[in-house]
Amino acid sequence: MKKLQSPLYRKVRCLCRAKTILIIAILLLSVTAKAQEATLVVVGNATGVPVDIKLAELKSILMGEKQRWKNGNRIIIALMKTNTLIGKNTSSRIYDMTGDQLNKYWLALVFQGKAQAPTFFNSTSDLESFVAQTPGAIGIVDKAVTDGEVRCIQVNGQKTF
Repeated sequence: MKKLQSPLYRKVRCLCRAKTILIIAILLLSVTAKAQEATLVVVGNATGVPVDIKLAELKSILMGEKQRWKNGNRIIIALMKTNTLIGKNTSSRIYDMTGDQLNKYWLALVFQGKAQAPTFFNSTSDLESFVAQTPGAIGIVDKAVTDGEVRCIQVNGQKTF
C-alpha cells in the first residue's frame, strides 16, 4: 500500500529539485562564460610592426585613430568576422561593442573618410596568411603563431590577453 506524503515533505522535495536545477544552470553558465573568455593574441607582419605595444595604443590602432606605425608604414587591420567566436571576443574585449555595433562603427568611419576598413576573415589561417603577406598588418587571433612572417606582439608585456 502506498504511503501518503505530508504537504511539508512535498514542499521540501520540490525545493530540493529547484535547488539542484539552479546549481546545474549556474555551472553550465559558468562553463559557457569561461569558453567564451578565450585568450586573444595580437599578431603582426614581421616588417614594420613593433614587438611590444601598450593596450591603450592597441585600442587606438584598432579603433582606426592611429593609422601609421612609427616608421611611417600604413597600419592594415585584419580581424575575424564578428559572427565567429574570436570576432565576438574581439568586439567585446577590445571595442566594448557587439558584433553589429562594431560593423556599424567601421561603416561610419569609412563613410566619413576617417579610416580604411579592416579586412575581415572567416578563419585564423586566412587572417595569418594575410598578415604575413601585408607589411604593416596587425590582427587578432586566439593562439600564438609560429610562422616566420608573422610574429606575436606583446601587449603590456604579455603574449596573450
